[in-house]
Amino acid sequence: MPAAQLEVENLCAGYGPTRVIENISFTAAAGSRVAVLGRNGVGKTTLFATLAGQTKRYDGTIKLGNSDVTAMDSAARAWSGLGFVPQSRAIFPSLTVEENLFVGLKGRPRSALQEAYDMFPRLYERRTNSGAKLSGGEQQMLSTARTILGRPSLLLLDEPLEGLAPVICEELMAAFSRLASSGEMTILLVEQRIQSALEFAERVIILERGRIVWDGSSEQLSKDDETVHQLLGVSSLAH
Repeated sequence: MPAAQLEVENLCAGYGPTRVIENISFTAAAGSRVAVLGRNGVGKTTLFATLAGQTKRYDGTIKLGNSDVTAMDSAARAWSGLGFVPQSRAIFPSLTVEENLFVGLKGRPRSALQEAYDMFPRLYERRTNSGAKLSGGEQQMLSTARTILGRPSLLLLDEPLEGLAPVICEELMAAFSRLASSGEMTILLVEQRIQSALEFAERVIILERGRIVWDGSSEQLSKDDETVHQLLGVSSLAH
């Protein structure tokens, strides 16, 4: 399915009685690349989990393309075109790489697995290995490829580079850029490696205490060291 616009209005959500995000409103245009940044604990992961239907929503609406997915459960949202690669990666450790990928096909022919292998050749090399035997970077590739095989119109990537070696980070970011360039997915990225996020995204949203406190272009933010230091805790960015 083609890239879809995401519309979020007055979204409030959390876990049990605890509210984590409050009055979040933004629109991500179809095919756009948006980075969601902020210090640890400000609600970035909760925002993505809420978009994916995995938290308690108190108020607000979520629209994906022409569909209002607010009342849908996680599975229905996935079938509606929302793809979520969680920070935990959430692969099946007892299944082989190929079995993990097969889960993501959503009824597509088995031959479509080649798309995952073309994107990440090392998955093909390890296709008979169990998920538990993969490195952290390989698990991230597997989680990402499995989600992409379902051809989502919106892809949520929650800290895909966390704890990975620089060479793996470069490989993953190159793959994300190819996906974005295809125009087939709207991509939202949460990432602590700010420079990588700014190089990838066209637009940046910054959260503080569960609310949006800054929204603008990545180019604008990359030139604003004061905002970067104040909201992200980074002294400066190389220009």
